[in-house]
Amino acid sequence: MAKSLLIISRQSPWSGPGAREALDIVLAGGAFDLPIGLLFLDDGVLQLAAGQNAKALQQKDLSANLQALPMFGVEELFYCVESANARGLGNLSLDEAQPLAAEHITALIDRYDQVITL
Repeated sequence: MAKSLLIISRQSPWSGPGAREALDIVLAGGAFDLPIGLLFLDDGVLQLAAGQNAKALQQKDLSANLQALPMFGVEELFYCVESANARGLGNLSLDEAQPLAAEHITALIDRYDQVITL
């Protein structure tokens, strides 16, 4: 049986390549039926903000990748409630992402065999 993998995405969508790389890893893992999860933490929750305008920053929009996650069999999607609240996020673009209180993050990490933080 394949080892499970949790990706923790901590970068905002426009601060560097980390957000895109995290999504690429998750999509690739899902395509190969790897037991995989994705946690948006700290500035990573900004990836879930609705109504982003990537063209204004001359960047590629990540929202299509986010919406494709369930189609690739990635169903373990979480975001830190405290991180979202601290950044004023109320309307999230990914309905499948489950809210997770900060005190439960350690338990989530313990469920996975391997963890990568980007």
